[in-house]
Amino acid sequence: MADALSAGDSSVRLQAALAVGSNPDPGFLETLVERCAVEPDFFVRDMLSWALTRLPSQITLPRIRRELGSGRTQARSQALHTLSKIGDAGAWAWITRAVLRDADDEVARTAWRVAVVLVPEDEKEDLAGELAGQLGRGDREVRLSLSRALVDLGDVTGPALEKAADHPDPAVAAHARATEVLRRNPEAGFDAALDEARRVVALGPERAAPAQSAEC
Repeated sequence: MADALSAGDSSVRLQAALAVGSNPDPGFLETLVERCAVEPDFFVRDMLSWALTRLPSQITLPRIRRELGSGRTQARSQALHTLSKIGDAGAWAWITRAVLRDADDEVARTAWRVAVVLVPEDEKEDLAGELAGQLGRGDREVRLSLSRALVDLGDVTGPALEKAADHPDPAVAAHARATEVLRRNPEAGFDAALDEARRVVALGPERAAPAQSAEC
């Protein structure tokens, strides 16, 4: 089975991960975690995470926690993804500021999603402030992920977004305004909201409103 998990054919690896998950054996814990760190195929990685969720959490969680400090970006990202699948509230303490601010965008995006899943109700406001501190980061996909995380936190994000909307960096201010649009109307398109937010930031709210009225 260990050989099958590292086979050259991704379909073989997928079937092997499915088999391990279907017949959970703690003896495969280390192999599964190690494969998560190097597996190139998304679907196989997802199956590996599922297989890990099938093992007793008392042995799985401590091992996954170690991966959060790994020097391998995929190891950190996949560990976070697996934590979101397990959904153990006790893992919230492991989602530190350092994890949320990971230098790798993909790891940070995963951390944001996990944080929203695990955060206790009484810490949502603090998390909103932490996430809002990263507004303006990265490319479109990174910014969309951050906006979605903030929207998923609910109304507690309002004050943090309001403050960020007046940020001197126009990229931060526009991202905050676009996120507020999405928070109020989840059906709004991110790109359209961001374009409009950039216009408002560039013109200023006072000048943008008359211009918008004239266009209408």
